[in-house]
Amino acid sequence: MLLKKLLLVLCLGSVLGLAGCGGVDVKRYSEENPKLDLPGFFLGRVDGWGMFQKRSSEVVKRFHVLINSRMDGQNLIMHEEFTYSDGTQQTRVWTLRPDGPGRWRGTAGDVVGESSGEVAGNALHWRYVLSLPVDDKVYDVHLDDWMYLIDENTLANRSAMTKFGFEVGQVTLFFRRQGS
Repeated sequence: MLLKKLLLVLCLGSVLGLAGCGGVDVKRYSEENPKLDLPGFFLGRVDGWGMFQKRSSEVVKRFHVLINSRMDGQNLIMHEEFTYSDGTQQTRVWTLRPDGPGRWRGTAGDVVGESSGEVAGNALHWRYVLSLPVDDKVYDVHLDDWMYLIDENTLANRSAMTKFGFEVGQVTLFFRRQGS
C-alpha cells in the first residue's frame, strides 16, 4: 500500500514537473513590431471582448470589459468593469509598477500575492494567481497570459487557467483602444 502511494506521488510529481517545462521565452518576440508600450496602450479607455472556455472547449461565459487607466507616478492604475453574458458584473482594479527593463509587477483585490510580467517586442507574458468564485466556492487558479499587439489599437490575449498544474480552461480576449 505504501509503495503504491509513493509511486502515485512520484508520477504526479513528474507530470506536474513536465507541465512547467518548455514554453516560449517572451524574448523570442523582441524583434516583433509594433512594439508594445504597456502603459501607452492602456492609458485612457480600452474596450475588451472575450470568452471563457472549459477544458472541453465548451464556451461557459462571454464578457465585455471596459478599462479606464491612468498613471499615478510610475504606476499604471487599471480600472476594469466586466459585464458577463449571464448579466453578472465584476470590478477589478490593477496597480502595475515597473520592475526593471520590460518587467512589471502588479496587484489587484482578487489576485493572490503579486503578479509578474515581461514585455518584449509586441508581446507581454503575464502570470498570476486569481481567487475565482464559482457557485458558492472560491478557487485559487493560476493564469498564464500571453498578449500580442496586433496593430497600434488592437491587443489579443490568450490565457491558460490551471489548478494543481492541470488546465481547467482558457480565456480568449481582444482589446481595442480608441484611435489617436
